Amino acid sequence: MATIKFYLDTRREKKDGLFPLKLNVHNKGTFFLSTGYSATQEKWNGTEFTNKEANYKTKNAALRRMLNDMENAIFRLEMDGKSKETSDKSLKAILEKYLPGYVQEKTKFFTDYITDFINLKDKPGTKTVYTSTLNKIIEFDRTCTFDTMDIDWMRRFEKHMKDSGMKVNAYALHLRNIRAVFNYAIDEDITTLYPFRKFKIKKEETAKRSLTAKQVALLRDYKCEEYQERYRDIFMLMLYLIGINAVDLFNLKQIINGRIEYHRAKTSKLYSIKVEPEAMKIIEKYRGKDWLINILDEYGNYKDFLHRMGIGLKQIGPVIRTGLGGKKNREPIFPEISSYWARHTWATIAAELDIPKETISAALGHEIGSEVTSIYINFDRKKIDEANRKVIDYLNAVKSVSYTHLTLPTT
Repeated sequence: MATIKFYLDTRREKKDGLFPLKLNVHNKGTFFLSTGYSATQEKWNGTEFTNKEANYKTKNAALRRMLNDMENAIFRLEMDGKSKETSDKSLKAILEKYLPGYVQEKTKFFTDYITDFINLKDKPGTKTVYTSTLNKIIEFDRTCTFDTMDIDWMRRFEKHMKDSGMKVNAYALHLRNIRAVFNYAIDEDITTLYPFRKFKIKKEETAKRSLTAKQVALLRDYKCEEYQERYRDIFMLMLYLIGINAVDLFNLKQIINGRIEYHRAKTSKLYSIKVEPEAMKIIEKYRGKDWLINILDEYGNYKDFLHRMGIGLKQIGPVIRTGLGGKKNREPIFPEISSYWARHTWATIAAELDIPKETISAALGHEIGSEVTSIYINFDRKKIDEANRKVIDYLNAVKSVSYTHLTLPTT
């Protein structure tokens, strides 16, 4: 537990011949607080003013009250189990409140710190995610601070989100964002408190969002409605390019030496993928004017196309017209499919073909082991090219099957 005592600082004599009276606080280290009083060595006996000091009784009473208040504050930290984790900086801020002339600063809430954290981020997507968390906190407890956000607070906030209808992985995201801000604050010596040592963030396993080789063949060869054909083709192009993300695909401008090279928007990692004939055939079909493919030539925002693509992919399947108006009744083949499935599908099929995990990880831009930098840059690209060719050859060998004879994925 921290200790505190008076200290007459005789190292520097003031112009009036007095020495400043300070409080010596020993916690993790040692720091000093100014009491606002001064004395000569003759009028200070080590613990209080002597009777030689004018108004010594009043001054001693004020000093005793100051010391008692500070010792009580330290005792409360000990009783609350926070003494060991309280830094010198935090303790100093607590004790300064009992000094004469103290003017309390405006309380800085957790929402202020998360706002500061958001402002440090560059990517709009990251800012949006953390802003969503900020709004959730404001909705639940606008005036929370690092001190009040203990394990009990986390549990209540979790219950609040759960009761509002949010799924486990949705509210877990907000809790992880809060944890990131705590880690930032600890690094910046803003706090030493960390409720996540004991509070564990739940995680729900999600269903694998991927297609089997037979399902890919069905999608590839299915006679779509005309408006769905481009959506299906772009999905297949993503698959042939090792599950490239939509934003990265649509922003490509050229092929160099038979390869596409880009920094992934989400991670900034470098990718270099060989363009196989199957991919080139689709690229030529949708060749753009200012871009490699024509999505951004037609849409100002790629998300508009991606939204339409998501709907269109989900609607692929038999259509039966009923009633006098010939209303379309759809029987979707893959009612949950999205563009993201291309990436998962490539990885799943590659694993089924016994392609080494290291190669799959490198192809997807994942880190291997404890590597800090992307292993993709240092990994033999030939291995990745061969892996992708193996996946595509395997898909080419799968014959198209009838929709009615195919077991569809469960979600």
